[in-house]
Parts: sequence; C-alpha cells; structure tokens
Amino acid sequence: MGFSVYSAAMQRKIIHIDADCFYAAIEMRDRPELRDIPMAVGGSAERRGVLTTCNYDARAYGIRSAMPTARAMRLCPHLVVVPPQMFKYREASKVMRRVFAEFTDIIEPLSLDEAYLDVTEISHPQLTATQIAKTIRERVFTELSITVSAGVSVNKFIAKVASDWKKPDGLTVVPPHEVDRFVAALPVKRIPGVGAVTAEKLHRYGLRTCADIQGWNLHDLRRRFGKFGVVLHERARGRDERPVQPSRVRKSVSVERTFAEDVIGPQEWSPIIEQLYVSLMERIESAKAWDLIDKAFVKLKFNDFTTTTVERVGTKAVESDYQTLLLEGWERQKRPVRLIGLGVRLIERDERASASLPFMESVDGG
Repeated sequence: MGFSVYSAAMQRKIIHIDADCFYAAIEMRDRPELRDIPMAVGGSAERRGVLTTCNYDARAYGIRSAMPTARAMRLCPHLVVVPPQMFKYREASKVMRRVFAEFTDIIEPLSLDEAYLDVTEISHPQLTATQIAKTIRERVFTELSITVSAGVSVNKFIAKVASDWKKPDGLTVVPPHEVDRFVAALPVKRIPGVGAVTAEKLHRYGLRTCADIQGWNLHDLRRRFGKFGVVLHERARGRDERPVQPSRVRKSVSVERTFAEDVIGPQEWSPIIEQLYVSLMERIESAKAWDLIDKAFVKLKFNDFTTTTVERVGTKAVESDYQTLLLEGWERQKRPVRLIGLGVRLIERDERASASLPFMESVDGG
C-alpha cells in the first residue's frame, strides 16, 4: 500500500448525503401506484420536454436524467412521466436540512437533495462520523419516507464518490487507512469534471483508473490537460483540501452541460434548456439567492472551443429570457455547440440593503 497523505493530526471527517432519485422518490411516496413501474419526472414528449430524474426501474431501460422525454418513451413505451412539483421537493429539502443541522453547523448544500457535512469537531464518543451518517439516513426515512445514500471519508472528493458507491439506499465508509486502495481502483470517470469527452481523451493516453494517472507527473498532466491536469493529479492521489463551506459569498449561481456530441443549434438544444433551467432554480433555492439576482447570463462554447457569454440586467431568471439570450449568443457564430451554461449574477447582501435605504443628504460635515 502506498503512503497515505492523511496523518492522524489532520484527518477531517466529511459526510456526503445524496437522496436517491429525489423527485421520483417523492412522487412514488405520494402516489403508490407509481411504485415498481418505470416512471420519471419531467416535461411531456409532445412539448419537447426533458426528464429531470427517473426511478431505478426506468434506469434499467437506459433512461437517465436530462434525456429528452420523447427518446425515453421510445426506450420504454410504458414509461409514466409526471410533471415536477417543485413546492413538494423544496419542503422535503427543508426537512432534510433540519436533520443535518442537529449534528453540525458546517453544512454545504449542493442542491435540494445533496449536501456535504463536516463533523470533524464532534467529540462525543458515540457520535462517530459513521454513526451520524447512519442516524441521518434513518431520520430522513422516518420523516420523509424516502431513502438517502451517504459517503463518509477524509475529504469531499472521496465522500462524494463513496455516497454513489452503493446507491440506492447505501452507506459507504472509506477510513484513512483505506483511502489509497480505494482511490487507486477508481475509474477516471469517477473524478468530478471528467465527462464523456475528457474520459475519452484520458483513455486515448491509456489512463483508465486513478492508479494509471498516478504514473504521470504534474508537468505532463498539465501539458496534456491544461489547468484540469492539476485536478487530475490531486484527485488521483485522493487529495482534496477544499473545506466544507456553509456560507460562501457567491457572485453567481450557474449550471452547465457539456455534450458528448455537438448540438447543431436551437432546434436541438430546446429540449435540454428545460432541464438545465430546473437545475438552476434548484441551485438558486439552495443558495437562498432569489432576492440577490441582478442579471441573467448564458454561456456557449462552440465546437472550435471559442466561448461567448450574453447577459441581461434586471431579470428574475425567467426561462424565456434564457431562450432569447442563447439565440443571441448562437447568432454570433452559428456554429455547432459543445457546452451550454445558464446562470445569474448576484449582488452582495450589503449592497442590497444599502440600495433599499432612502437617499439622505449628509449633515455632519464629514
């Protein structure tokens, strides 16, 4: 076994919690007739809708989130698709957050159903990180009748990978002495940021597992993969120094998607925007940033890797605005698109407060 970078003095205890097919789970909870059949949450096929999530019965047919509903129906003609009900998902998310807060204040939400928890400082002998994760899973099931999966380890990267290891309804613990072995065997696609295109490039160089990447030095990784080479170098060795950040000063909230195959233009991306928009709404909700929105923006990366960004001031992130901005950005080059991003720029809370005060002339001579 290789030398682990985690000495006893520096070990953190991080939990990653992720609900299992969250929207679909809430719908199956409320409508028992949807259980044990292929079902999904999303837009209708007639309106060029996109799935936001699906249950595990549907996944057995190759159906996945972000897939056009029409394509999903071709894969599984008896798929049942129900429209999203965001108010229910937000309420369930609040319950989950209350459960998390009973154990730690250091909580970093990633979306309505996913969060990191730092429990390093908890010293009660019966409240190990593993026991906390078990208790959270039990409590969420008791209060919401849905399951969540959890990963426990020494940093965010490994905890997140671990939470996905035994889905659904799983708990995976990677203690410090098992980090090296666990990471070495991971396929490169498990590294966050490695999508289909990057994975294919890694495979061309014979890099299929983290152990393979460990054979490359930092210089060569940077030469081949640019700045992302640094991330590859660190994650392949199980390193991740990012703290769990409960109160980040956000300047923007955004979502983006890189396509395995270039999208020709607006006709092809239309079904995708609905799903991206729902994901953006989730992130704005998680960041409690609705009243801080200053402008909407979109990002397009074309097939020649050039990027353009279009912004609009004074919007509350309306879906139709994004369609307009995307079209404006695309018309700058009219080339196939390999990435689309939607987002909002935020003002600072202090700035919002001062903007709401009436103008007062100074009378103190200062």
